[in-house]
Amino acid sequence: MLVQRNLDTDKIMMEPSSNRPHTKSADPKAEVSFYEKHKKVYVRDVKGWWNNWRWILVWVTQMFFYCMPWLEWNGRQAVLLHLVERKFYLFGLVLWPQDVFYLALLLIVSAYALFLFTAIAGRLFCGYACPQTVYAEIFMWIENRIEGDRSARMKLDKGPMTARKFRLKALKHAVWLLISLWTGVTLVAYFTPVSELLATFPFDFSGWELFWTFFYGGFCYMQAGFLREQVCKYMCPYARFQGVMFDPDTLIITYDPERGEPRGPRKKAVDVNESGLGDCVDCGLCVVVCPAGIDIRKGQQYECIGCGACIDVCDPVMDKLGLPRGLIRYTTENALAKHFSSKEVVKHLIRPRIVLYTVILMAITVTAVWSLAVRVPLKVDVIRDRSLLAREAEDGRIENVYNLKIMNTTEVPKRYTLSVQGLEGAEIVGDRIVQVGSAENHEVTIVVRVPPESGKNGANTIYFDIKAQNHDKIAVHEKASFLMP
Repeated sequence: MLVQRNLDTDKIMMEPSSNRPHTKSADPKAEVSFYEKHKKVYVRDVKGWWNNWRWILVWVTQMFFYCMPWLEWNGRQAVLLHLVERKFYLFGLVLWPQDVFYLALLLIVSAYALFLFTAIAGRLFCGYACPQTVYAEIFMWIENRIEGDRSARMKLDKGPMTARKFRLKALKHAVWLLISLWTGVTLVAYFTPVSELLATFPFDFSGWELFWTFFYGGFCYMQAGFLREQVCKYMCPYARFQGVMFDPDTLIITYDPERGEPRGPRKKAVDVNESGLGDCVDCGLCVVVCPAGIDIRKGQQYECIGCGACIDVCDPVMDKLGLPRGLIRYTTENALAKHFSSKEVVKHLIRPRIVLYTVILMAITVTAVWSLAVRVPLKVDVIRDRSLLAREAEDGRIENVYNLKIMNTTEVPKRYTLSVQGLEGAEIVGDRIVQVGSAENHEVTIVVRVPPESGKNGANTIYFDIKAQNHDKIAVHEKASFLMP
């Protein structure tokens, strides 16, 4: 088959090749578009058990996100990723750049937790806790309250621009913009103390604070207000590789074709067996309530975010028809095909990959918790002053100069005692007590002297001992080199 690209129309012109049989009904030139034209999804409001849980998660996640920067701990912000000071405050825990190991562990734990949750429960994270889904739900709620229900919104969009339409659209976008900008400010408050932001809000923001506020706010406005399901379909990588984590025993939102087909409309009084139809009356409600705009009756699709809105709208229809609920339900492919009971579904959830994910996740989590529990809240970097090599002091001893960077990772001021060992007669000249404030990095210059006969020519190994007074367990033993002429 010969394929020609039409650059003006962005379409492919397809012509039959000489070895392809040509029939009278075949079109000699068929146009196939590269891109599917986007159709706006008008989502209908739905009420039910699944929708209630969605809104519970919306409230929980947003209360946490918007309120956490205002929570204080030990006189400072409880959760603060302070980039200027290069410190991460997580309630009573203070992490420094040297603690990047824990960030890596957190990312690994999050990844494995997501893999485990997806392998068991499908895409419930997408439908209930993903920021894109949460903000799209909030924005759609605002749209419904201002412009009206689904039919009213469709009628409004198709109609001409009138004063009423302009007023409703302007009000909707104004509310969206306010929420988006406050979301941007809140996100920046996780990296810049909220007290500093309030003191400069909004006109004295620094260039970076202003940039990130509008950057995050703009993306919130664009993705939750306009793109919505397109983010899940085309931009989010999770939707693309979720199939790798699915298997026939993964819980998913699915339609029962054995029970529902063939579908077709009928009156309530008509017996299902006599009509020759399945339980599905082809009302289409499951499509109009889907935030992704898909038809769940076509089988499992990567666009499905597992929100359960189709279940909430289908069950009442079954109630009205006097049919059992569950035409669309949350179950597994095996349970659907083999008619598993609820106990059998739960039994099949425990399988080798789930056990493997759980073991790995537990091992990494226990390791991270244990490492944090035994972590010494003191870090010391010893750097020998390279501008001054070994020199002879007035008493004939050899001295080297060192710069010690002492980091107190607790939120209580500490006094540390300094000592040195490794060479006979080695001692620190001057004050051996260092005061370091809470969560501070203090740099001190010290001089170490040793008798000339204590070491060999060249580099000799010595050790610095830094111990917190009245806290014997807070101690560091650091290695350094002492140069002898």
